[in-house]
Amino acid sequence: MRLVTFVPPDGLPRAGALLGPAVVDLAAAAPLLFEEASEQRWDMLNLLCGDSDNVNLDAAAKILAAVTNMVGSDFTANHTLQGNGSRDSGLAGSLSIGGAAMVLPLDQVRLLAPLPRPSSIRDFYAFEQHVAMARRLRNQEVPPEWYRFPAFYFSNHGAVYGPDATIPMPHSEALDYELELACVMGRTGVDIPAEEALNYVAGYMIMNDWSARDIQAEERAIGLGPAKAKDFATSLGPWLVTPDELELYTDDDGRLSLTMIARVNGVERSRGNAALMHHSFADMIAHASRDAYLYAGDVFGSGTVGGGCLLELTSGYGPWLERGDVVELEITGLGILKNSIM
Repeated sequence: MRLVTFVPPDGLPRAGALLGPAVVDLAAAAPLLFEEASEQRWDMLNLLCGDSDNVNLDAAAKILAAVTNMVGSDFTANHTLQGNGSRDSGLAGSLSIGGAAMVLPLDQVRLLAPLPRPSSIRDFYAFEQHVAMARRLRNQEVPPEWYRFPAFYFSNHGAVYGPDATIPMPHSEALDYELELACVMGRTGVDIPAEEALNYVAGYMIMNDWSARDIQAEERAIGLGPAKAKDFATSLGPWLVTPDELELYTDDDGRLSLTMIARVNGVERSRGNAALMHHSFADMIAHASRDAYLYAGDVFGSGTVGGGCLLELTSGYGPWLERGDVVELEITGLGILKNSIM
C-alpha cells in the first residue's frame, strides 16, 4: 500500500490509501467491511498503532482491496500514478457510501506529510561517503566509533512539512537540503534484536532534513547538537510505502537498492543509492531500542546519501538555497517530494 494523510475539500486531515491516481478515504470506505468503523478515528498514527480491531494496517489493506474490487482492475491498470504525483485521474466522479465520498481524485485533495506529527524523529548518520566528506571539510578523519554503532540525533517532530509545502526561510545564510530515506515504526518494542527489527517497520518514505549550515558550524564548535541548525523544518512524503511494495528492490539482508535523486529548480544536483548505507535500518532500530522503548509512528532517517547535499557538492562554500528555489527529492518506488523555499 501507499498510505497518505490528506485533506478533502470540506473536511479535516484523515488517512487514505492510493488507488491508481486517486485516494481512498479509509474512514468513509470502512463501513464496506466494518460496522460503525467510520465513527472511529482514522488518522495515520492511529492506523500505525492499531489501537482498534478495525483501525490498523491490516484493516486498511482489506478496505483498499474492497474498493479496488468495486472500481474494477481496469481502473488501476489504465490509470497509473506518475512518480511526480501527476493527478489526471480520469475519474468521472467520486464513489460514495451513505453520502460520504470513498474515492477522490488527487486533484481534489491536499496531501500532507504521511505522518504530520510523528511520535519522534531520529536522524542517523549511516552513509560513509557523506560522513567522510563532511569530516574531510574539517580536516578530520572518520572516527572509529562511527563504525561501531549507528549514531543519531533527535529532530523536531513538531516542524514537519509535506509534499508541495512551502518551507519558511530560516535565519540562515546557508540553507541546504539533505537527501534521505526514512522508515517508520509500526510496532512498539524495546531491546529489539537486529534480526527481528525489520518486522517492526510499517513503511518507507522520502525525507528532506533541511539544514542551516552556518548555524550548524557554530553549534559544532560548542560540541553539542545539531539543534537549531535543523529543528526549523523536516519534509516527509509524499506517501508511506509498505515494505511489500519494495520487495523487488530488497536484498537478502533487507537492504533496499533504491536510486536517490535531488533536483534544484529542475536541475539534478545529487544522485546516490540507498544500498550504500553502511548501517542498515535493522541496526538502527536495534541500537535505538536498547534500554529504550520505540513506538509506532517513530521516524528513522537514514542520514544523507553520499553527495546528497550542497555541503558536499560545493565543499562547504555554497552557493546555498535561496528564496524561490524549488527542491525535488526522488527515490525509486517512493515518488517525488517537492518543496519550495519562501
